[in-house]
Amino acid sequence: MITNEIEIKKSRFITYLYELDDESKVLDIIKSIKEDHKKARHVVYVYKINNTGKINDDGEPKGTAGMPIFNVLEKNDLNNVLIVVVRYFGGIKLGAGGLFRAYSNSASEIVKLYKEKRD
Repeated sequence: MITNEIEIKKSRFITYLYELDDESKVLDIIKSIKEDHKKARHVVYVYKINNTGKINDDGEPKGTAGMPIFNVLEKNDLNNVLIVVVRYFGGIKLGAGGLFRAYSNSASEIVKLYKEKRD
C-alpha cells in the first residue's frame, strides 16, 4: 500500500493505492478505510482488476471523482490496482471542474509514487 495527501482549498485528499490480484479484498479495504476516516465526507474508489474496472463516486457529482481516477489508471496502463481517495471537506466548494482536477491530481500523484517505488 502507498499513501499520499494533498490539500486543495482547505479540503484534504488522502489517497491510497493497493495492488490486488482479485476483487475479493476490495470491500474489506474500503470498510477499513471508512472506519479509519469516520469524519470524511467522501471515500471514492476505483479499481481495475484483471482488466475489469469499477468506479464508485461515493456521493460526489457524477463524473467528477471516480472517472478522473479511472482515466489516470487507463492513461498509465495500470491493472490489478485499487485507488481510494478520502476527502475531508474544507468548507470551500470546488465546483465540478475543481473536483475533477483534485481527484485527477490525487490519482496522478499516487501513481507517480507507485511507479517510483516499482522502479
